[in-house]
Amino acid sequence: MARTPIKMIACLAGLVTALALAGCGASAAQTNDASTGNPGSGSGGGSDPDTITIAHIPSEENTDIDQSYAKIAEVIEQETGKKVAFQQATSYAAVIEAQRAGKVQIAAYGPFSYVVAKDSGAGAELLGYSAESSQDPGGYYSVASVPKGSKITDLSGFKGKKVCFVDPTSTSGYLFPSAGLLKEHIDPKKGVTPIFAGGHDASVLAVADGQCDGGFSTESMAKEELIKSGQLKQGDIKVIWKSELIPPSPVAVSTKLSPELRKQLKNIFLTKLNVDALKKSGECDTSKDNCGLPMKWGYLSIEDSAYDGIRAVCDTTKSDSCNA
Repeated sequence: MARTPIKMIACLAGLVTALALAGCGASAAQTNDASTGNPGSGSGGGSDPDTITIAHIPSEENTDIDQSYAKIAEVIEQETGKKVAFQQATSYAAVIEAQRAGKVQIAAYGPFSYVVAKDSGAGAELLGYSAESSQDPGGYYSVASVPKGSKITDLSGFKGKKVCFVDPTSTSGYLFPSAGLLKEHIDPKKGVTPIFAGGHDASVLAVADGQCDGGFSTESMAKEELIKSGQLKQGDIKVIWKSELIPPSPVAVSTKLSPELRKQLKNIFLTKLNVDALKKSGECDTSKDNCGLPMKWGYLSIEDSAYDGIRAVCDTTKSDSCNA
């Protein structure tokens, strides 16, 4: 299968935010936004929008947001009586700023981008995290890979090389990799030539094609997903580093919504949006193992303290993106 080369852009986080938000804002403006006076005023108890907008960044295995989140939209609409719209964002920075502006009511974040949103006052309140089973403890890993035949065997070999990252606010695609490089006394901004690929799949494919000397992504993308999709073959890349366990990717609701609606949405995510509940209610599409959800099982509860490890890595790396 032919691969499309990524744009080789050494991004500045602020520029990414500005450009991505221009696209996000235009689409979100078609729904109710803060300027119309429709969103709720959070603890002030103001009116809520007629349309709930959900923002998500597409991944290699989940590129059609409307289709992948159709069951979630259906259940939310049934339970709340409101419409649901989708916003396919181009970066986590865009999602953060859209939620801060009240243009997005529910946002699917990475662990790092959630911490940035929460700690920068974007008004993000946890709903839960995407779980593969009802007993899924959550968490995943970041890995570094190099092309087949590369002489690089560990992160110290990345010094002075072209290195692919995912996004300035990506947990496994930038923050934890930055910590790993710093342990090798390599500045992630100056000790390498950073290239932001825009997606975990794009980062791995750029490594395989030799556009980057090495790159970072989730472990599942490097070892499973691209091979399963046929875009990579076993042996096209070699994994040379693995991070410590990273907490799971959460979904957060905007605190601009009324407390009543926020409570209702949290209840929907934790008690109705899972395979067991959908089967029990008779709403499960029996032709799909996941009942039409964008994950194998559903959502589980999580506390903000679970992300304190992310904050600790921010303290270690002093990443500019931590203070976005």
